[in-house]
Amino acid sequence: MQWSDEGLILSVRPHGETAAIVEVLTARHGRHAGLVYGGRSRRLRPVLQTGNHVDVTWKARLADQLGHIAVELRRGYAAEAMSDAKALAGLSTIATMARLLAERDPAPNFYEITMFVLSFIDDPSVWPALYARWELSLLDELGLGLDLAQCASTGSNDNLIYVSPRSGRAVSASAGEPYRDKLLRLPAFIRDGNAAGGVNAQDLKDAFALAGHFLEARVLTPAGEPLPDVRARMIDLVTREADRPRQ
Repeated sequence: MQWSDEGLILSVRPHGETAAIVEVLTARHGRHAGLVYGGRSRRLRPVLQTGNHVDVTWKARLADQLGHIAVELRRGYAAEAMSDAKALAGLSTIATMARLLAERDPAPNFYEITMFVLSFIDDPSVWPALYARWELSLLDELGLGLDLAQCASTGSNDNLIYVSPRSGRAVSASAGEPYRDKLLRLPAFIRDGNAAGGVNAQDLKDAFALAGHFLEARVLTPAGEPLPDVRARMIDLVTREADRPRQ
């Protein structure tokens, strides 16, 4: 068995004295792991960094085996983000959250969305909002997406500013007013697909709270896991920065 693809490195862990087990989100083969011979060598260490974009060749005698992976670097996002704490936290969070995907289940559209977000990782005015949408795309890919097209109570698609924390359906301003303290806020840039630039800190906080609630309730808590600490650190960094007045 053999295939070649491109992918994003999600995790790297040592194996034996010189090898590494690498997990990659690939374009056509989903989340896939494999053994990299010499993965701890001086030559391969810079390549095998979480968040790097790589070309991958996977080989195994049988399809259900771990197999061996050979990688070549396409773009070193990890090195590019090293000098920017926000970008590095964003890169780490994407890699961590993407591991929620089912192993070896192809997700080509989600992969393209992921690489689109990463293409803006050097622009802090854009990528946090794109990442917030990415988390909702992750829920969609997991089959647990939200219904934000119309109000759960009235069927209208006007003035949708809330989301029910139980059903994941949008709620209009008028229908949700009596329950506003119990509903999640739906930021306009999530609802309308507006340009990511210019989204304020409160919008980001609301978007992260929205996605985080359903990721936790529908994915992580049933598996006995919490939201990862790296996500909380990323949110703190990007919302603190967004709160600062512009000069």
